[in-house]
Amino acid sequence: MKRLSAAVALLLLSAASLLPQAAHKAPASRSSAVTGLGLDGEKLRQIPVRLKAFVEQGEIAGAVVLAARRGELALWEAVGYQDLEARKPMQPDTIFQIMSMTKPFVGVGIMMLAEEGKLTLNDPVEKHLPEFRGQMVAETAPDGARRLRKPSRPITIRDLMTHTSGMSGTPPASAPDILQRLHLRLADAVLLYSQQPLEFDPNTQWRYSNMGIAVLGRIIEVISGQPFERFLAERILNPLGMKDSFIFPPADKTSRIAAVYRKRDGKLVKAGSEILGGDPLQFRRGAVYSMPEAGLYSTAADLRRFYQMMLNGGILEGRRYLSRASVELMTAVHTGHLTSGHNPGTAFGLTWEVVKDITGAYALLSPGTFKHGGAFGTHGWVDPKKEIVGVFLIQRADDDRRPRDVFMQMLGAAVMD
Repeated sequence: MKRLSAAVALLLLSAASLLPQAAHKAPASRSSAVTGLGLDGEKLRQIPVRLKAFVEQGEIAGAVVLAARRGELALWEAVGYQDLEARKPMQPDTIFQIMSMTKPFVGVGIMMLAEEGKLTLNDPVEKHLPEFRGQMVAETAPDGARRLRKPSRPITIRDLMTHTSGMSGTPPASAPDILQRLHLRLADAVLLYSQQPLEFDPNTQWRYSNMGIAVLGRIIEVISGQPFERFLAERILNPLGMKDSFIFPPADKTSRIAAVYRKRDGKLVKAGSEILGGDPLQFRRGAVYSMPEAGLYSTAADLRRFYQMMLNGGILEGRRYLSRASVELMTAVHTGHLTSGHNPGTAFGLTWEVVKDITGAYALLSPGTFKHGGAFGTHGWVDPKKEIVGVFLIQRADDDRRPRDVFMQMLGAAVMD
């Protein structure tokens, strides 16, 4: 009998070892775990409860949220489903397409090269990319005719980083579906972008430009001598320990990538090839466009590391990535004389949106908070005054901002000092 029991126990242990193990486990949101951080544990516990209500109401399939304060993890929760139809639960380490949250990574890459003396922010783009020489501005004359003229000056790297270059926000008619098919290499795509006229003189208006950020990615390629995605991995992602972040998904990670949804006839349905990045469940198979403006996949835990580095003034775990001066420059307001930003009370720094006035959804964030969102509802921010990092991840192509705003407000309300 003892031999039989031992054999059964051994069999059970062996079977247990074959079960899939989560790469991360979200911590319990206990008051004792967060009181020392000046956060109200009870209010933190209500955040996943509220987000579950959005899942039950059919507004989102699922979400992962994370909050850290003073370098310590305070909240890391997954609710709902990674795949709604398959009833596959969302996990804390589920991988998301973070879309335009990629842009500040591009900005950090540019600042790294600037610190190495390989460029300056006031360099004309044409200095590094000759195809931009002779770029014109298109304007509408009083008689309604469209005419081309020379710009007041060539566009600069700084103009691209602040979205004040005058470059279009959408792809040209010669490649209207590049952001879905991802079929052109970055060098070829930027060549097309360079032949499009500017929509206004540099630094006279603010207009969010995906094409402008793609140009920054191409400048990184030319100066570094590496493909953009390799530079990103070797200089930023890998050194930071962002092991689940990439442009082109490796086969062993695709099972952890969340499906993207949109509303149709009042119900959530999987999005298809019509959205940015193409069919989400094809995992960019065959794609060659690295999409610096929106290409990254990542996780809440990985993003926390990037944001913590920025909060720390360019350093993480003893390794320096940027000087404090570069971090302060990136997160200062550079568009004060222009109406800019996606939201009331915000302006733009260098690839970061910066909170100027505490209005609207950002009423509980400090002025000086820097942040960026993504097309599928993702969002991340750093509040230097309160020493908070926040990450909100969902995958909904027709972005409903309410769940994001609720998370940001509830997290802000949990701060006790």
